[in-house]
Amino acid sequence: MSDYVLKTSNLTKQFKNQIAINKVNVSIKKGSIYGFIGANGAGKSTLIRMVTGLASPTSGSIELLGHSDSQELVKARKRIGTIIEGPALYPHMTAAENLEAHRLLKGIPGKDCVERTLAIVGLQQTGKKKAKNFSLGMKQRLGIGIALLGDPEFLILDEPINGLDPMGVVEIRELLKKLNQEYGMTILISSHILSELHLLATHYGIIHQGDLLEQITVDELNEKCQQYLHIKVNNPEMAATVIETMLSTNNFEVMPDGCIKLYHYVDTPGKVSTALVNEGLVIEQFMPMGQDLESYFMNRIGGMQNG
Repeated sequence: MSDYVLKTSNLTKQFKNQIAINKVNVSIKKGSIYGFIGANGAGKSTLIRMVTGLASPTSGSIELLGHSDSQELVKARKRIGTIIEGPALYPHMTAAENLEAHRLLKGIPGKDCVERTLAIVGLQQTGKKKAKNFSLGMKQRLGIGIALLGDPEFLILDEPINGLDPMGVVEIRELLKKLNQEYGMTILISSHILSELHLLATHYGIIHQGDLLEQITVDELNEKCQQYLHIKVNNPEMAATVIETMLSTNNFEVMPDGCIKLYHYVDTPGKVSTALVNEGLVIEQFMPMGQDLESYFMNRIGGMQNG
């Protein structure tokens, strides 16, 4: 049994003279929330459309839920839920009626899944309210509810928070966390809004102009983006001693050029500068450094553009 819900091998999609997806190798582990990052037009939606069977690859292969044969892929796609280009809702129906209509369309037996799904997405109290009168966040939750009919193992969401107000964004974030943590659902979220994805994702894939630049776990990303105090003094050895003894930490590095990277006290730099000055050290440079998540991605993309 594969540990991955999705693996692509040299997946490529070409439209006439334009390569939209260029030999992309994506790997998504079971139980993860995979944040698929890229600017508009980077190729996110094209790859998702190929995975879900809405577009055919020019070359390369797709393995979905352990299956790569074309006939088996058709069966595997019945075990995934998707929202692509916004949820398909019937505006004059209630939430329950929308779910019931889609249940019948999908041929899912038994009506009990409708009430269960309403409870999962937090819409069980909407009663006779029509979908046309829902907030954007409620509409998106209903769309996710439709995708959840049939108990999919893998949920694929293309730009699920695009256009939502802050409250709607929070609603979707909490729902996706619940689906992942309580129901063990693997989720692929495509988005260009990194500030929200970093509150959710356990893994990231960065795509730019059809090329997959990097796949990285959230721990690896946090390590690369770690904040620190950059310190340069007239006596690095003495400064190291002060940091260890007076500030009671060894979470720092003395670099070959004598500068110190201090990973503690980033939020209270005054304690550090005071301790160093009180011991007679002359501070030549002292500043917080390190990237935030958005800067990291922009630097990766910028490096490709400038390379």
